[in-house]
Amino acid sequence: MDLDAFRQMVAKNPKGFLGRYGLGNKILQEGGNLEEAIEHLRVAVQLDPVHVASHLALGRALASLGRKEEAKPVLTAGINAAESGRSNGGMDLIPEMRALLQTLG
Repeated sequence: MDLDAFRQMVAKNPKGFLGRYGLGNKILQEGGNLEEAIEHLRVAVQLDPVHVASHLALGRALASLGRKEEAKPVLTAGINAAESGRSNGGMDLIPEMRALLQTLG
């Protein structure tokens, strides 16, 4: 899906975590406005606190802006969600989240 499709998805259902995650992640992938990506990814994490990919994307966006202290608890929460079994998958994302955490110090 392209950015416009995700924007329409969010406009139709602002409380849908999948649209928020999709839009935030797409902005991040395309090197768009990271502040906007963070805004959508924060909402996605709030709407579905155990969606591991949302945590990873939010952590990446925050780290890209040098906001290390904000990124650390987000990544840690994503790891915890995956390890707890409460999430629907996400175990494969743990190594990347741990590696990103290490780079943040």
